[in-house]
Amino acid sequence: MHFVQAKGILSAKNGMNLYRGCTHGCIYCDSRSECYQIKHTFEDIEIKENAIELLEDALRRKRNKCMIGTGSMTDPYMPLEEKLGMTRKAIETVHRYGFGFTVITKSPLILRDLELLQAINSKAKCVVQMTLTTYNDSLCKILEPNVAVTSERFAVLKKLRDAGIPTVVWLTPILPFINDTIENIEGILQYCIEAKVFGIICFGMGLTLRDGNREYFYKNLDAAFPGLKEKYIQRYGTRYSVISPHNTRLMHIFRMRCKENGIETTPDVIFAYLSAFDKIPGKTNAQLELF
Repeated sequence: MHFVQAKGILSAKNGMNLYRGCTHGCIYCDSRSECYQIKHTFEDIEIKENAIELLEDALRRKRNKCMIGTGSMTDPYMPLEEKLGMTRKAIETVHRYGFGFTVITKSPLILRDLELLQAINSKAKCVVQMTLTTYNDSLCKILEPNVAVTSERFAVLKKLRDAGIPTVVWLTPILPFINDTIENIEGILQYCIEAKVFGIICFGMGLTLRDGNREYFYKNLDAAFPGLKEKYIQRYGTRYSVISPHNTRLMHIFRMRCKENGIETTPDVIFAYLSAFDKIPGKTNAQLELF
């Protein structure tokens, strides 16, 4: 890991990344794409050492309360977070200034901050987003080798449910000829039903590949699934969108099961929910500000 002085911390949509790079080792990781201009070795985590000061200054200057998000590019609960505590400090700052909070992660380490998340949720709103791609834990260890397996993430979702923290699941990516099966989708959906998630974000059964992450994906695909790389190249070439041949059937199952169980699936509705700063009745009113 290495430290840098950042010039800013919040994006135009009030998102932030305290770290750059990741150690989860997910073979499909889009954040490795060249368009994000990460110049250092991806596993050599860049830490924005002045992030908390920048965040505090940004929140102090805001006229209206809003949701603050993190985790879109880098999981804020990588193992080094346990030692550095940058994410916790950021959440404490968000709470102190009375803002809402949402985070995307694959890590059970988020439960370390459960009481803090509950405190934010009692004043405004806190939503935890978790990625689930692979129901089978053995396969999960191949696709996402350095992070908690799916059954462990499911356990986290249930604890968040019991703590009154709303959750959203990202059902993505689904890799053609690997986890694009009815069994996999049904298994993940059953987890989501039991965890009573608010919504599931799924743009289709497939993944996206572009310069940077395509090469990393193919290298790992070759190692774990000999011969499959050639099948991908023959079928998809250099396409950005890599759609499963079973997309139509799997999306039908996805929408049907979610509708039966009251789980939201419309991306725009879910994103609006994530970005809306909901005040609790009796609290000081503030104009809503969206991402």
